[in-house]
Amino acid sequence: MAKYLLTASQVKSMKTRPGKKITKYHDGEGLYLWGNDTDNYKRWFFRYTNRAGTRKDLLLGTYPLVSLEEARKRADEARVNKERGIDPVENRKAKKVSERSKLTNSFEVVAREWFNTKRLHLSESTRTRDLANLENDILPAIGSMNISEITPPEILAMLRKIEARGAGQTAHRTRSQCSMIFRYAIATNRCSSDPCRDLVDALKPTTKKHRAAITDMARFAELLRAIDGYRGTAIVKAALKVAPLLAVRPGELRFAKWKDVNLETREWTFQAEKTMVDHIAPLPQQAIEILKDLRKITYEDNDSYLFPQLDRKGRVMSENTLVYALRGLGFSGEEMTAHGFRTTAKTELLELGYPVAWTEKMLAHGPKETHGRAYNRTEYRQQRHQMMQAWADYLDELRSETDVNKLRRKYKYQANEA
Repeated sequence: MAKYLLTASQVKSMKTRPGKKITKYHDGEGLYLWGNDTDNYKRWFFRYTNRAGTRKDLLLGTYPLVSLEEARKRADEARVNKERGIDPVENRKAKKVSERSKLTNSFEVVAREWFNTKRLHLSESTRTRDLANLENDILPAIGSMNISEITPPEILAMLRKIEARGAGQTAHRTRSQCSMIFRYAIATNRCSSDPCRDLVDALKPTTKKHRAAITDMARFAELLRAIDGYRGTAIVKAALKVAPLLAVRPGELRFAKWKDVNLETREWTFQAEKTMVDHIAPLPQQAIEILKDLRKITYEDNDSYLFPQLDRKGRVMSENTLVYALRGLGFSGEEMTAHGFRTTAKTELLELGYPVAWTEKMLAHGPKETHGRAYNRTEYRQQRHQMMQAWADYLDELRSETDVNKLRRKYKYQANEA
């Protein structure tokens, strides 16, 4: 135990000695108060000699922010470290390096770096979903932790909380997203292993739930007639009318921009949301007419969205807008979804005899060949133009035709047509 020489009142009233620019007041066992005569600035130091015989001074803090009592505690800690063979000054430096490392190698820093470099190629809707998952579920749990120190049990605890609220799919997606971030950290030399790698079997298995879609064409005719009578905004009605004609993903429809639509060539070019391949969607004449009317409402420049929120300039239609619109028309999510238009189109076009290859290309599905043939956005281009125009004509007649089988016979695809 150090033998103390100073009192709190002495420290408070201390000034530099006459004729001295700097004065040191010793408290004993290496602790001293340093002051100067210009601004009465006082600082605490702990003086010691290391194993190499070098004398060092460890800054403990500034008075009065650090009181006499607190300075003694800090000096005692430094003294204990010295007795254990730990150099107090070098230990301080090591801690600062560690803190800087935590700031630059925290999970949040690496995750945002990964997001801003590795997710830019994705569609805006996918990036929005991934960022929301990152900020709502991942960062609050492990964002401040050093990425190299995160363990599998800590990841699993986070995933269990997500599962507990009934979001099993989100838990699996979160594990996958974290795994990508850890692999990026390994590549950039911020950690050495991926703690998510062995957690796949630790999560509850999820059953893939197919999105609801109407495949009974008589019922689908009722939906088409209901859309014709929709009394909401012109923008939402246009989206509802175009969706069954093109069979694109809802996110692709919502984020469509005028610069990608060519009314002259009757084509819409975009990057498919799920497969991230460049895709050309043929536009039947019915879709052209709808888009011409829509252009008068939403076109400001080529970068404008086809389906914006009128009350929020520059923002696209909400992903739930079409869901609520369908529900308002009497078609609940259990019966029909915005994504269901794709299922309806694929199912009925196959029923009409169109080749699977054409419908797969229409849906912008990636190639399934084992040799990994590159996706060709122009493949079956002319055939798909013919198919989608026939599909639009079929839907026009379906609205009033009570005999679906009769209509199918009329629009049955014949191989020599192409």
